[in-house]
Amino acid sequence: MGETNGNGLSVPEIELIIKASGIDGRRKGACIFCQEYFMDLYLLAELKTISLKITTVDMKRPPADFRSNFEAAQPPILIDNGMAILENERIERHIMKQIPGGHNLFVPDQEVSKKIENVYSKFKLMLMKKDEPSIKAMNSILSRIDDMLGSKGTRFLTGDTMCCFDCELMPKLQHIRVAGAHFVDYEIPTEYTNLWKYIKEMYQLDAFIQSNPADQDIINVYKNQQGMMTKKHEELEMPSYTTSVPASIAD
Repeated sequence: MGETNGNGLSVPEIELIIKASGIDGRRKGACIFCQEYFMDLYLLAELKTISLKITTVDMKRPPADFRSNFEAAQPPILIDNGMAILENERIERHIMKQIPGGHNLFVPDQEVSKKIENVYSKFKLMLMKKDEPSIKAMNSILSRIDDMLGSKGTRFLTGDTMCCFDCELMPKLQHIRVAGAHFVDYEIPTEYTNLWKYIKEMYQLDAFIQSNPADQDIINVYKNQQGMMTKKHEELEMPSYTTSVPASIAD
């Protein structure tokens, strides 16, 4: 990213430290919060209000200066003009209040906030239970988002431009698709056409594509949480990225 905007004025350089892949330690890892803030900041970098630097850190083998600088902190870590912001809520507040253009991403919308707030907890429950009631609960919350998108008729959750809620929801939807299919044989129902059109829209955006982790890394996160080991052949696999949509939506 350049150091100046379209008017030739210098813009602040913002660094976001994110978790690296738990498989190869180099590519970006599958942390939903890292991806959320990556997307937020990428949108601002596209508008040339900031210059963005993304740094991946392998948390199994962090560089010597990482622990001396950040102690027990885990990524995401935002660095603005030498100041490190370590906690998720503080990172969010800093983007909204202190980073040029950031306030435009934070659109107040109680309906959207309420509809998406339990998506990830329902997903985690489904991964743990793997039973019909938990799958129904997952479908129910996605169905309500589908209905909301249908009633609004907008490209994104709050309008025709992306906001913080899109950057929060889409990483979770990707984890639901990839890990849900792997562990529970779960697929987002094709009849949720508004939700699928939304997902298709996101798959075409650089903010999502550039921040999106490999399928293998998403699966690896939940394998680790379940105490399962990554097999050697998985470490050697070429990374794959699920960005397909149902044929009925693709046209």
